[in-house]
Amino acid sequence: MAAKKVKRNPSARKAARQAIRRAATNQARLTEIKSELKKVETAIAAGKKSDAQAALKAAQPILMRGTHIGLVHRNLVARKLSRLSARIKALS
Repeated sequence: MAAKKVKRNPSARKAARQAIRRAATNQARLTEIKSELKKVETAIAAGKKSDAQAALKAAQPILMRGTHIGLVHRNLVARKLSRLSARIKALS
């Protein structure tokens, strides 16, 4: 594999630094979103309706924050929330 080309002008160097920082931040945010979804999934799998509702309520603002910053698509979040709430509703 070829070595990465060294950026020559200052603006390109700054953009490369920003991209590295942004990638790390976005990765952390995605991990947080996935962790929150996993908490809801485990509560549903355990059959605990109240815990699942509480986990979904906690996950909702984190998911919506991901849409506002452009990390995940808004339709994806809407679909996930809809399906999770339907599964929680189906619990007895």
